[in-house]
Order: sequence, then C-alpha cells, then structure tokens
Amino acid sequence: MSYCGKKSSKQGLLILSASVLLSGCFKDMTASDSNTVAQSQEPGVEVAGAAMKGVIQQGLVTANRLLADKDGYYAPDRLAAKPVLTADDGSYDLRLRGKADGWALVELQADGSTRMICDVVPRCDQTGAKAVAFGQPMPLDSQFSLRGAGDLTMETVHLTPLTHLAVTLAERSANGLSPEALSAAYQAVEGWFGLSAGALRLAPPDLTRLDDLGSISADALQVAITNAAFLALVNDSTRWNTISEVLNNLTAQIATNGRIDIMGDGVNVALADLVSAAALQSSELQATVESSVISQKLVVVEYRNVQRFKTIADVYSDSDTAVADSGDSTTGSEGTTGSGGSDSTTDTTSGTAEGSAEGQVADSTDTAGTDSSGDTVADTGTVQEPTIPANAALLSWTAPLTRENGESLSMGEIAGFEVVYGTNPDNLDQSLAIGDASVDEILVDELTAGTWYFAMRTLDTDGNRSRLSEVVYKQI
Repeated sequence: MSYCGKKSSKQGLLILSASVLLSGCFKDMTASDSNTVAQSQEPGVEVAGAAMKGVIQQGLVTANRLLADKDGYYAPDRLAAKPVLTADDGSYDLRLRGKADGWALVELQADGSTRMICDVVPRCDQTGAKAVAFGQPMPLDSQFSLRGAGDLTMETVHLTPLTHLAVTLAERSANGLSPEALSAAYQAVEGWFGLSAGALRLAPPDLTRLDDLGSISADALQVAITNAAFLALVNDSTRWNTISEVLNNLTAQIATNGRIDIMGDGVNVALADLVSAAALQSSELQATVESSVISQKLVVVEYRNVQRFKTIADVYSDSDTAVADSGDSTTGSEGTTGSGGSDSTTDTTSGTAEGSAEGQVADSTDTAGTDSSGDTVADTGTVQEPTIPANAALLSWTAPLTRENGESLSMGEIAGFEVVYGTNPDNLDQSLAIGDASVDEILVDELTAGTWYFAMRTLDTDGNRSRLSEVVYKQI
C-alpha cells in the first residue's frame, strides 16, 4: 500500500498529539569543501553557509563582525574576512579574523558572472530574454544582494530572501544590528510566513534536485519554497521585471513600516502574494519528483501554505509592526469534527515518550475552500483550498518533551515513528515506519471503503517503543 499521494490535497485531517518528538529540524548545512577563492590560513573562525534563491553560483560573499559602540549601537566593523565566491552548489566558506564569539553580518553581491538556478516550476521569465526552464541557470542583475547574520559560535549563516528581510527588520532597532534585534527579527519573519521556530537557520535544499538529496524535513522544504515564491512573483505580475525589484519593494516596506502589506494595495508586494505563490509552487513541485516520501512532504507544505493564506489577515490586522507577531501553528482545519481524546500516562518502565494523546477527525462532508468565517477562499481569487482524495487520510502529530517516567527527552534521542492502522480499532494490523524524526505529518492513501482507525508510537535510539497513542478514525 502506498502511503504518499503523488499530488494530494487536504479535505480531511486527523491529528495525533502522540508520544512523538520532532528532531533534526535545526541541522545546519556544511559548506562545500572547495571554494573559488583560496582562504587565509591565519587564526580565526570559519563561517560557512549557502546562498539559495535557488542556488546562487559565483556570488561574491563578504562578512563583517557586528560590534557595539559606546552607546550600545551595533553596526558592521571594518571588513574582517577576504571575500569568496559561492560554489556551484551555492555554498561558501570564509575565515573571519578573531575569536569565535559575537555576531557577524554576511552579504552576497551579484555581478556579471553570477548565476542563479531557476527554482520556479515550470520556468523563470526574463524581461527582454527567453524564459529559463526549471533547473537551468539564469543571470542575476548587479542590483541583486542578500544578507544574513548569525552567532559566530554557530559558524553557519545562510543567505536567502527571508534572511535578507530579517536583517532589514533588525536595522529598525534602536540598538542597530544587536544580537537581540536580529534574533527577534528572524523569529518575526518566520512568524509572517508560518514557518517553524528556527527555520531560517535551516539549510535550504535545492528544489531542482530533491530526489538526489535523501532525507529532508518538511520545515526545510517550506523555507526553500517560500524563497522560491519571491521569483515566482516575477512570472505572475507585470509589475516586477526582476527578483531584485521584488526584494527592494519588500525591504522598503519593512524599513518604513516594520512590516509587509497584508493583502496588497495594487502597488506593493503583499504577504498574501508570497504565501499563495508558495502554495502553488508546493503543488507544482509534486510533479517534478519521483520519491513518494518527498512528494508527501510537498503535500504537507502545500497544506501549510494554504492554511497560512487563510489566516494572515486575521493575524496581522491589529498589529502595529510585524515584529510583534511570533507566528501561528495550524494543527487542524476549520469545520472539522473531533473524535474526542483524553490524556493518559503509560507505565514508566519502558523509558520512552510520555503517552498523552488526543485525536481529531475531519468530517469528509465539509465544504472545501471555506475559512472559519464561512467565506470561501475562492473569493480572494488567489488560493483555493485543496481537498484530500476520498480514499486518503492526513495524519498530524506533536511531540512531548518528557519520557513516560518523567525524564526529559532530547530531540536527538528520537529514532523514528510507527503509524499503525486498520479497519478494526482492536486489531490495527497495518503499519508504516517513519525513519525521519523531522516528519510530523503523513498522508495515508489507497484506503478501501469503510471506517479506518489510526494510532502511532515513538521509537527512541535505544530501541524502546512508546505505548500507542489514542486511536483516531476516518470514514472512507
């Protein structure tokens, strides 16, 4: 039985708050071993990362330490590292003079030699030139730049349109680019787009080579697809000729108001524009991959973006600046009916995760494309609610932080999950093993007619298994 629909969307959602733990969501990408510019061997700290919008090749990367003056205002110090060029995979690796402490600002600047891999399906339009196919290189104008910042103890700073917006937002702080302002700005931008906490520190994958990447989290995919949306707007609007124009418009909005327009005014780029473009790209990318696991994660990202589109106006309508928002976490769809659930504690001898559980089952008769106010999403003319096939169920779960015996459970101790299901709640005779600890949703499809019941457990790195979560069900 296949459990990953190739291009499915969501009308029914089952949610398990089970004995599981998300892990691996904050792993940083290591830079390429080779760089186009030789590095100094003098003592210092190596700063690595990747420039991704999609992959940016031969972009000039510089870095400066962020130091405070006598009044506590943080600004870039003198150039503290020899510039390097990004490699063919977008990675860079430079050596910053001094100790591995404090924060640094890293910047990429394009020139006539810089190329970007088109990460928009099916193509990237160019003003005055032939469109570039998905996965092929295209030139970048000399106005294109990206910025990012990070703690030098982490030694990894990725450069994307989203990090670029975060640095612009942090510059509004009374203390300049202070560690506190940068951390808050990164979190705020994550909140704007409905990304998980810490998502901007993840290594964005190359969307044109997903089948070659092996394990990848839905969170990292969502970041990469959101970044792709910036370029997708050039295709979809006659207002923008280059991605630089899109970025410059957004940074001007943030510099002036500390936020992005919510639904748009016909002049500026809107948050809704970007989120809806990300939802569309999530759907289009499903046709480009062969891996059923990656396809399923793209389904999850599509669902997240559609839900984010439906809520952004409510989230920001009463907010002075976007920094005030820390984002929302969507765990279910409006108009669903719950099967009920209660907390329970398993015995403490197994040493696995705490066994609390609650379930929710979406009513298969709910009208697709409606939000909590009863208005149809189609009225916006931008995003339409996708629907799950009648023979499928989408499961979602959250993670506890403690074991059954009350001991804390670290993210690195999770080995995977097991979903069990069947047509008899007392005999769940089918199972799916999930070896990726970063997965928090899964689509189970090709279900026959009848009532199907689902539960799950966590597996830790010592081979322990938790007790099953509470059973949830869906009528097919």
